[in-house]
Formats: sequence, C-alpha cells, structure tokens
Amino acid sequence: MTNTVPRAASNKASAHSALNNVRNNWRNFGIIAHIDAGKTTLSERILFKTGEIHRTGEVHEGNATMDTMALEKERGITIGAAATRCVWNGHEFTLIDTPGHIDFAIEVERSLRVLDGAITVLSGVAGVQPQTETVWHQAEKHGVPMIIFVNKMDQTGADFARVTEQVRKQLGARPVPLAIPVGAADEFGGVIDVLQQRLLQWDTKGNMTVLALPAELQAQAQAAYAYAASVAAEASDALTDAYLANDTLTNAEILQGLRTLTLARKATPMLAGSAYKNAGIEPLLDAVIDWLPAPDDRAAPVATLNGDSVTVATCDADPLAALVFKVTHDEHGSLAFVRIYGGSLHEGETIWNASLDSSVRIGRLYVVHADERTSTTQSGAGSIIAIANLKDALTGHTLSSKAQPWTLETIHAGEPVVALAVEPGSGTDRAKMLAALDKFRREDPSLRLENNVETGETILWGMGELHLDVVLERARREAAVDIRVGAPHVAYKETMGQAMVEAEGKLDKQNGGKGMYARVVVRLELLDEGEFAFANVVKGGVIPTAFFPAVEKGVQQAMQQGPLGQKVTGVKVTLLDGDFHAVDSNEMAFIIAAKEAVLAGLRKANPVLLEPVMKVTVDAPAINTGDVIGDLQRRSGRVLGITENTGRVEVVADVPLTKLFGHTNDLRSLSQGRAFASSVYARHAACDVEEASFV
Repeated sequence: MTNTVPRAASNKASAHSALNNVRNNWRNFGIIAHIDAGKTTLSERILFKTGEIHRTGEVHEGNATMDTMALEKERGITIGAAATRCVWNGHEFTLIDTPGHIDFAIEVERSLRVLDGAITVLSGVAGVQPQTETVWHQAEKHGVPMIIFVNKMDQTGADFARVTEQVRKQLGARPVPLAIPVGAADEFGGVIDVLQQRLLQWDTKGNMTVLALPAELQAQAQAAYAYAASVAAEASDALTDAYLANDTLTNAEILQGLRTLTLARKATPMLAGSAYKNAGIEPLLDAVIDWLPAPDDRAAPVATLNGDSVTVATCDADPLAALVFKVTHDEHGSLAFVRIYGGSLHEGETIWNASLDSSVRIGRLYVVHADERTSTTQSGAGSIIAIANLKDALTGHTLSSKAQPWTLETIHAGEPVVALAVEPGSGTDRAKMLAALDKFRREDPSLRLENNVETGETILWGMGELHLDVVLERARREAAVDIRVGAPHVAYKETMGQAMVEAEGKLDKQNGGKGMYARVVVRLELLDEGEFAFANVVKGGVIPTAFFPAVEKGVQQAMQQGPLGQKVTGVKVTLLDGDFHAVDSNEMAFIIAAKEAVLAGLRKANPVLLEPVMKVTVDAPAINTGDVIGDLQRRSGRVLGITENTGRVEVVADVPLTKLFGHTNDLRSLSQGRAFASSVYARHAACDVEEASFV
C-alpha cells in the first residue's frame, strides 16, 4: 500500500496548485451510507488526517466542518451534500459528503451522477441497512466503483464477519477484506493490513503505529492475503498464469488485479476502523488512491448532438462539456456546482447553456471547501468546480460551446410522495412565501410547487415529512416569513382493475364551417413492470401517420389524471383502429379523441386506487419488541422480519405512508428515546378509495 505520511498543513495551497493538471492523481469520490453510519464523522477525520483542518468537529456537538447549514448543526443530520478538496500523498481529492436520510435522496443521486468513485460506510453494529441498499443500487445504476469502510468497530455489538456476509448476500457484492479489525467494542485493537502483513494501531490522539503481526494473528492475515490473491488473479490472463505458477501473487500484482476488478465493479475492497476514534483513516485514504478511479479511468460520457448520440472528448483542449449538478443560494447570490467532463472553464468567458439554447457568461470560479470558497481563474476536464451567479442555471443543465452544443443526460429526481397545503401567516406575505419556496424548488428537483385551482391552496410536494419540514423551516428563517401548514397528504396513483379492455374515443363537431373529427380505438393492458407503454398496430392507413404523435400525446395526457383523479400507472396502451376525415381531422381532434378513448377504457376497467407503501426498519431495545410490533400493526403494517442482536431487535415491516405520520414521536415515547426508525419507498399498493385523503 501507499506510504501513509500526512502532508504538512503549510503545503496545502501549493499542493492544490501543483496537482491541478495531473489528472491521473485526481480522485473525485463521495461518501454514501444509511443515516447514522458515520459519514460526516468520517469526512471530518479525512480532512484532519490530510491537514485541511487542525481540529476535528463532531456531529453531536454541531461543529462538524461539512455540516454547514444551521439546521444540520441543530439536528445532527446531513441535509445537503457538501463538497471539499484535500490532498493525500501526492493525490488531490474532491470529496462529497452526502445525506443518509431517504428524504434527501436527490442529494445522493446528483452526487453519484458526477463522481467517479464512492466509499460506502457501514456501521459495524447495524451492518447493511435499508438506505444502504438504496444508495448502493443508486451507485450501481451510475456504474460507480466502490470501496467499503466498516465503521464503529469500537462499539458494542460490532461484528466485521457478520457485516462482510451481509455485503455478500444483501448487496450482491464480492467483498475483499484488506484491513481487518482486531477485536471489537472495548477489545478493538487496530486492524490487520492484509497486503503488508502488519498490525496498525492508533492511540487516543489518533496517531498510527505500525507493528509486526503477533503470532496469534498470522494465520488469519495469511488466509486473507491468499483470498485477495485468488480474487486478483481473475483480473487478467497474465495474473491468472502468475497465480497458477506460484500459488500466490505479489503485493504489486494484487494491487493491479484488485484495481482492475474494482473499477469493473467485480470486487469491492473492504476496510474497517472507528472514525470517531481516528482509527483506520490512513489505510482508507490509501485505498482511495489504490482502488478508486481517476477521471480518465471512467468511460467518457455520451451526449446528444443534433439528435445523435456522441461520445464526449475529455481533454482540456476539447469542446466544453459540463453538467450542473447542484445549485444553491445564499446572501451572496447563487452558486452552481459543475462537473467538467471535457474542455475547460475560464473566468469571464461566454459559453452556451445547451439546455436553454442561450449564451451565459462565466463570473467568478471557486474551489469550494464546505462553506468556504477559494477563487480560481480556470478549471479543466475532470474537475468539479463552482460558478457564482450562473444565470438561469438549474440542476441537470449542460454547459457547452455554441459551436458544439451537445447535451448530457440530465439528473432525474424521484417522484415526490408527500404534500402539504401551505399559506402565509399574513396575506401580505404571500409573495414573499412563494418566492422563498420557488428558490428551494430551483435548488431541489425533488420538490414540486403547485396551485390547486379548485381550492386556491398552494401545495408543496416533497419526499417525506422531514424533507418538507426542513424546507419550510428554512423558508421561515431565511425569508423571515410565517408559514402555516395543513394536514399532510400522499401521492396516490391509480391503475386498471381488469387485465385488458378495449375502448373508443370519438370527436365529431360541426359548427357550420370547418368541423373537428377523429375516431380512435385503443386496447389497455396491465403492465407487469413499468409505469406506461404505448404501441401502434394500426394498418392500412385508417389514421394518417401524421396524426400518430397527436394520438400518443392524447394518451399521455389521459395518463396524467385518470377517472379517480390520480396519475395512472402500470398500463400499456395500444392503438388498434380509428378513422379520419380528409377536411375536418387535425392534430387537436386526435389528441382529444385519444384522451377520451383511454379515459373510457380506464373507467371500463374498474380503476383501482394505489397508495405508497414504505419499507420501515425499526431498531429498538429487545425489551420493546412487543410495543414496536403492536405500534406497526396499529398502523396497518405487515411485519416482514425480526432479527435480534446483542440486546436489540430490528423489526422490518411494510406500512402505508398515510399511517406513518407521527411514527417517529410515538416510537421515541414507547422506547424512552432508545429506538429509531428509517423508511424507504417500497411500492404503490391497492387501497380503499373511501379511506383515502386527497389534496
């Protein structure tokens, strides 16, 4: 492994400057995990070990460097992803610390969209938790290579072997232990450095000592080395031949093989320690260098140019291709966080926002360290940079050149599931309230702000109670406006109650002049997977091809609001037949007829209302098991599993989202504050229309 000697703090500015153009020495990575696994504490220790800060802050004390928002400090949770830079052994890191709560999943999504690698943090006590699986699959979706850090090995109940098996079974990964903890809880005594076959220990100040392996640990260390060699041998024919010839591999060969497999997501290096105790950080930093990718190790992104898919060129001298992945606002204006894939950005130049088809001038460029900014004049391909007051920029916008206006894939937010009706405390504050909420909507794609025409209410949609609570509290503080809220509502959907129906929609209007005529016949079928599909099997010219897009548009409009007033899901619509008039048919007529055909079919199919169901995991003292289960069952929950571990119990259940409001407070009460719960969206399931509460 790389030599672990922290650089001097006085070298910080010169180190950043010297490494700015050595792309092979860059690592853009994030830290992802379930809530309370220790992500922010780990980020704090990384900054301390690399000399970026000289004193560590603590999440529970509200002074962690990466928790910059007042609400983060008060609540002890990460709400917004925070970026920083640091240097370790000649390599420059851009690190993004992400939230662990499911309500802020968009922060993880947009971070993983632009990062090259990630550290997944697991609690040595809790192991793989529900949100762990969510963020792991988000990383898989984006093809992000990962390493695992098993944290909290100093706590009672920590079990590295059990967590390793969970990684294998629940995440479907292939873990390769390379820093194995010696003991756990009060007996935690450092880690075995598998490749160097040595023992690493830390004192109470976090200083690392390298020791020879005691005799009682040698067999375990040698077995782990042999396993790492056997896995690395699969990376290439040359390594396979070397392994078969020698029945092992050298350190250098294992490093080479594991790097190849990790970048291909065929193996996952696994390390352990205690971030709170400053133990295990140096091997983890070395692992970032050894096994996570440099920008050039990742495949070049694909963009759309003039309707065609093209591969982006990724050198500084190439045409600009950059993605805005986050926008924030403060008293100084807006700050757009950008990943540059190809080309470079220069302060003061004019570029092209391909998503808006408009030119935009680059103002100040900044390297961001949590809530601090360092001005820079330019930044090249592979880097993550912030641009001040980038006009009209939103998350997912592509920055390019006007001559080469390619568009990168945007960033997709999940569908919001909870809504609140909001109103200002005073009628004169309405404009101020709407301006504040609109600012947060522009920052956060998972928020939706709409006006209910029937009731005149302003409706704010979000990913959960906590998400909306944070947004509203920020609006109250930052805009100095009183906001009142109504009872929460959830995002219902609807689907067909029959497997298949056929229906007709017809428009035939004559008003003395040119009329409106269209006839559409469709078949509606339940989909096993997916929300919507459209097919066209019309033959013989019964409907001119010029009207096919209009038919599909009408179908999609009908899917937005079915007979029960909700978005329709799980339905395939096939255009079967129709009719037109040479004079009276037009696009609008076919839009209307197609919409009516689908709605008629949905009514005929006995529509079913669907409500969101959450997978809830409760961690509680074993003595409270009965109370926890009883509370979940009172909320119409269906218990899926119960696992006991060292005096505590984990209860997993499916619970309708409508029944979960107030669950956290009730759980605290029944357990004297010793139980906690997390929930992730599971699916939409059928419910009783009469019991539903619509916005």
